[in-house]
Amino acid sequence: MPKLSVIVPFYNVQQYAPDTLRTLRLNARSDFEFILVDDKSRDETPAILERAAESLSDVAQVRYIRHEENGGLATARNTGLDAATGEYLTFLDGDDWLAPGYLAELVAAIEDLGCDFIRTDHVQATARARSVHRAPVGLRGEVLNPREAILPADRTTSVDYAYAWAGAYHRRLLDKGLLHFTDGLRTAEDRPWIWKLHREAESFAVVSLLGVFYRRGVASSLTQIGDARQLDFIRAFDQVIEETATDRDAARLLPKAVRTYCAIIAHHLSDEAKWEPGVARRLQAMSAAAIKRMPQDALGDVLDTMDLRRSSRLRRLRRRVTTAKAAA
Repeated sequence: MPKLSVIVPFYNVQQYAPDTLRTLRLNARSDFEFILVDDKSRDETPAILERAAESLSDVAQVRYIRHEENGGLATARNTGLDAATGEYLTFLDGDDWLAPGYLAELVAAIEDLGCDFIRTDHVQATARARSVHRAPVGLRGEVLNPREAILPADRTTSVDYAYAWAGAYHRRLLDKGLLHFTDGLRTAEDRPWIWKLHREAESFAVVSLLGVFYRRGVASSLTQIGDARQLDFIRAFDQVIEETATDRDAARLLPKAVRTYCAIIAHHLSDEAKWEPGVARRLQAMSAAAIKRMPQDALGDVLDTMDLRRSSRLRRLRRRVTTAKAAA
């Protein structure tokens, strides 16, 4: 069994894939497994991966898998999870990169702590600018209860730091069904995933380890594109609400889920210039419908305590639903 499986999805990243693959080589060990998943790229990415798979096989265990149809990031990661055989697992996106030796430090950290999963800080790279982003947990290097790290509702917590690649995960989580993503989600795929992980895993820790470089501002990234795929965040957060509502601690956890959902809706509505006109109209309608579906008591409390700018925007949507219902 490999010590670590690294799942790396790629899609139309011919410009960045060589850097990503170069840093995998700088992290390679004979007991590491690199799973390269091409999600039906239309550029030169597959050719780059074919060459890299052959080259990397000299220093690590390598699997190259190519999708026959494009399924999105969640589906590509699931393909990698299905193929992974490592004792521990981690992720990397095909346009990001790693510091030399980072993966060995990651494995040493989770082995030393003996917990289900660990979370790490990361470096955000925008053009030539670099900034450190810390996982929002104060205690470092101590084993904690993941469920307790979901709260408080009115602060940024561990479920808001949803990056799958910022950490490592013991295989027992995969065996329990806690590491797969909701198939087909094109964006916000990590939100139901991180909530499920924190509700159902038994232990985790945060370590002060920097080594993942997250590339921002990539033109082909969905975060930069205002088309209909971005609207999958509605489906993702609906899943968070639905699953949290059935949790044994639903009364405690739902306010946090609702507050986060509202904050994300308000964020997308405020970024009107990004959206194609037809998609912007769908965003308005789908957001209004989402507000109607939320637990209304929790929603009322959130709107009463949220800042005026965001709460006003969301209240207008809520009134729109009420008015339409009355007219009907």
